[in-house]
Amino acid sequence: MSDQPFTHLDSAGQARMVDVTAKTPTVREATAAGFVRCSPVIIDALRSGSAPKGDVLAVARIAGIQAAKRTAELLPLAHIIGVHGATVDLEVTDDGVGVVAIVRTADRTGVEMEAMTAVAVAALAIVDMVKGIDKSVQIENVRLLAKSGGRSGDWHRPE
Repeated sequence: MSDQPFTHLDSAGQARMVDVTAKTPTVREATAAGFVRCSPVIIDALRSGSAPKGDVLAVARIAGIQAAKRTAELLPLAHIIGVHGATVDLEVTDDGVGVVAIVRTADRTGVEMEAMTAVAVAALAIVDMVKGIDKSVQIENVRLLAKSGGRSGDWHRPE
């Protein structure tokens, strides 16, 4: 935990958006991950490309990228920033689909929320596309893996 004061609260304890106007834009990157646990019947449909709603992974990838670009619309205190690069990688395993998003910018604030939003929405898109096959599908362990750039420097989740 940090000894820093809560930056999103004013002196009266009211929520506020942090003013980053005076900060110099720098290159920043964040990587997030999550997992969509799926039944064997869903895994078979993903591997064979036979999901009734179409190409699940393509839809999830685009949904995640779009979500990264729209994070400030979802999180009330997030800054509107330029997302200059976003990738969403999906890996079908025997237990589900691993989701990893990497988001990059050259802006005044980081892209951690954008990366986690990309993962969460990509995972939701998978659930939406396969829930007709098996409603027990579930999203697990959405988390930040690493970030770089900015005043606080680099951070990597301990393994």
